[in-house]
Amino acid sequence: MSTHIRNIGPMLASRRCGAKSRSGGACRSPVVHGRKRCRMHGGAPGSGAPRANQNALTHGRFTGDAIAERRQIQALLGEARELLEKMK
Repeated sequence: MSTHIRNIGPMLASRRCGAKSRSGGACRSPVVHGRKRCRMHGGAPGSGAPRANQNALTHGRFTGDAIAERRQIQALLGEARELLEKMK
C-alpha cells in the first residue's frame, strides 16, 4: 500500500460538463478551462462550428438580431405594464 496522500479535492470541486449523455443523465467529466463543456463534448480547441456559421442556421430564432428584438419588445411591454399600473 502506498503512503502517498492523494489530493483529489480540487478535482472533485471542479465544474462538470453540462452535456446530456445517451442515458439521459449529465456528463460527469470536468470542463475544459474557460469553457462550459468537456473535451469530448466541444470544449477542445478548434472544436465546434465557426462563428456565424450560415450552414448551421435553421430558423434564426437565436441570432443576435432576433435576441435584440425580443429584448426591445420585453422592454416595451414592461413600460406598458408600468403605465397601466399608474393609471389604476
